Amino acid sequence: MMNHLLPLLMLFAPWPLLATGLVVGVGADSHPRMIRRLTAMAAWWAFGCALSAALVYAFGARGSATYLAIPLPAHLGAFQIGINADILTTIMLLLVAFVGMIVARYARVYMAGDAHEGRFHRWLALTLGSFLTLVVANNIWGFWVSWVVTSLFLHELLAFYRDRPGAVLAARKKYLLHRIADVSLLAAFVLIVRNLHATQWHAIARAAAVLPGPVPPAILVAGGLIILSAILKSAQFPTHGWLIQVMEAPTPVSALMHAGIIYTGAFLILRMSPVVSRIGWAGDVLVVVGLVSIMLASLTMMTITNIKGALAYSTCAQMGFMLMECGLGLYSIAVLHIIAHSVYKAHAFLSSGSVVEYFRAPPLSLSIATSLWRTILGIVVAAGMTIGMGAAFGVAVVRQPALVVMALILTVGTSQLLLQGLNMRNAGAWRLLPRLAGLSALVCAAYFGLHLVFVHLLGSSVPADPLHAGIVQKVLLAVIALAFLTLLMIQQFLPRLSQRPFWRAAYVHLYNGFYADTILTGFVRKLGPTPIGLASRHRMIPSDVSREV
Repeated sequence: MMNHLLPLLMLFAPWPLLATGLVVGVGADSHPRMIRRLTAMAAWWAFGCALSAALVYAFGARGSATYLAIPLPAHLGAFQIGINADILTTIMLLLVAFVGMIVARYARVYMAGDAHEGRFHRWLALTLGSFLTLVVANNIWGFWVSWVVTSLFLHELLAFYRDRPGAVLAARKKYLLHRIADVSLLAAFVLIVRNLHATQWHAIARAAAVLPGPVPPAILVAGGLIILSAILKSAQFPTHGWLIQVMEAPTPVSALMHAGIIYTGAFLILRMSPVVSRIGWAGDVLVVVGLVSIMLASLTMMTITNIKGALAYSTCAQMGFMLMECGLGLYSIAVLHIIAHSVYKAHAFLSSGSVVEYFRAPPLSLSIATSLWRTILGIVVAAGMTIGMGAAFGVAVVRQPALVVMALILTVGTSQLLLQGLNMRNAGAWRLLPRLAGLSALVCAAYFGLHLVFVHLLGSSVPADPLHAGIVQKVLLAVIALAFLTLLMIQQFLPRLSQRPFWRAAYVHLYNGFYADTILTGFVRKLGPTPIGLASRHRMIPSDVSREV
């Protein structure tokens, strides 16, 4: 009985949202109260179904079901409406439904009184419903249809304020890049179905696992197309500009985008991990693209004074981090990262107004004394703490080099906590060190402990963590470690170096995002009429401002 209930709960979770947008949403601006109330109720229904499904799964229920199958021509299998209730589906459904419920509730107050309030809630319901459908879809053709319509519905939310030229142009850039991702993914799925003769996730995983000899060229091409689709959906450098510029959309849209829908690229890699993990160079590409985005987005974020803009660059860097984790074969950590970042980023965007009010208060006068020896001391202490915790949780340096590098990255993070106390000159500041050290130890224990939990939970849903690496992978691991240490040093010493000519010039280029978005902006403007009044995206700093940096 419970084995039949589990897929039904997942199947019915998104349908009230879709029905609200498709049926009640017609002429939504004429009855905003009704659609606002129904959208909120449908979001609560989705969360209730997701929570119930998680509880049923926790009590041992397992099951899959196909409710509709339509044969397709050209040996493309069948389009199916079905559910495979594995742990990855359960986790993502609960996460997306929870974030969607919070956003829908917040939007009821945020959009109250807007002239197009009804239209907003209609597109919000459709976007949430289609994204939940993408999460639970067990058939790649159902996944692809949900992939496309989620992006189309989201476009209406991102371009909600048609009188804001910046928002409209950014939405156009996102629209163009996502259509390329759609075509790329469609071609990849055609190649996979015609070569592996499977359309369901578990069947594709089985077929990929038993591929004899070298991977067929068609599957190699399909893997490349999947990676391209994931990179475009994840707003990685140099296609990241639209993610920064859509901040003119309503705040609930920013929260939904950055805490949910932006993960479609990483979720695609997780779903197709049995195929991607068979292609040696695929992981290397993900690592390189992710690391470049992490570095550039993290450096650019240091120059941004707009809170939502800084949060957007943070999302770009975090998405690069998730793709890098997938490239390293650490899929369980990538799932953990998605959960943690989603909850944090939803709260960050929805509370961004409160953060502005906080910074309007007079700042505390703290004397900061950054020095090289303090930084080295912080890194050494953090490294010892991280290595000790990693060893306690069974991390092996020789057998798990990728996980060791993640531990070094964790060292960089925990050293930031320790340096807050080490760099303070105020009396009694060193008394904070025991507390900060204890907090750092707790962070390390939570990280390694949750990693083991998710490895156990995900089981065969994603490939296990790799136990060895070739020479290319070892070089990449060394580059990753060096890159994060470099970021730490720049963050610590940039205020001191900012008066030097090189760093003043670098600040200007960083502030403009290395002009990577300029070419795409010019191309999009040539495709159609450009909204009037949009200033150039070259955000050059006036000379008097740059002198103050």
